[in-house]
Amino acid sequence: MLQLPKRPQPPKMLVSVEESYERCRQITQKYSKTFYLGTLLMPSEKRRAIWAIYVWCRRTDELVDGPQAKYTTPETLQQWQDHLQCLFKGNPIDDEDVALVDTLQRFPVEIKPFEDMIAGQHMDLHRNRYETFEDLKLYCYRVAGTVGLMSNAVLGVEKQPSIGPWNKQLENYIPKEEAIALGIANQLTNILRDVGEDAQRGRIYLPLEDLDRFNYTETDLFKGVIDDRWRELMAFQIRRARQYYKDAERGIRILSRDSRWPVWAALMLYQGILDVIEANDYDVFNQRAFVRTPKKMVYLPIAWLRAQVL
Repeated sequence: MLQLPKRPQPPKMLVSVEESYERCRQITQKYSKTFYLGTLLMPSEKRRAIWAIYVWCRRTDELVDGPQAKYTTPETLQQWQDHLQCLFKGNPIDDEDVALVDTLQRFPVEIKPFEDMIAGQHMDLHRNRYETFEDLKLYCYRVAGTVGLMSNAVLGVEKQPSIGPWNKQLENYIPKEEAIALGIANQLTNILRDVGEDAQRGRIYLPLEDLDRFNYTETDLFKGVIDDRWRELMAFQIRRARQYYKDAERGIRILSRDSRWPVWAALMLYQGILDVIEANDYDVFNQRAFVRTPKKMVYLPIAWLRAQVL
């Protein structure tokens, strides 16, 4: 019998640019309330772009941490890499892509940070321990420091920064290292907050050399032991994270004026999680550390003041 050729499938109808941005806004608000609060302090065009970037990052992270993660393979990540290439060529595939393609046209950025984030997911696919902090630092850069680099083009820098003649080297300076430092600080904070949850999945992100340094074992961690060894270990980790936040602060005054307040707010709100961990006596096994809304409201005017004078 004569076989008729299969009729080609019509191209998928995607939502409009405005609808795509609204989807990204809703996803950001649902899954990252603290981050979303910071974006509301940005001008409309910038906040929408940040939502689009956030959603791509979340979808990337979901490949290895989401409900379907058990089906993710290296081939899955390669397909996501191919998907990314399409976006940078201006060809959206899914509804959420429409906003990101528009963002990439408005705020051109290199593809490398996006590729590096996918490389970070490869690490999560094959590793559940990190021997040294240098190993962990590379992971933190890939899954979080890259977000700072993606965001730099959107945040912008001040064309005539308020600097003295003794700081002429800051003219035309792009705060890449500081953006990476903020991403690493945020990821270290995530790791400390989520120790208990990660342990339930058989993962330990705290460097094993640090556990050895404080004579705290993997068995102790899986049992949720909280004693002086654990408190000293966590205090050490928190000091390290705070140093990265401090390193990031240097770059904020270089940013465009309309970006400084939201970035200061985001930094302070996220760094506040470390204060909560301390207040909870370092119990991250039975309590999830988060900054309560009244405290968030206290941070906002302080962040505004810092944006004006620092």
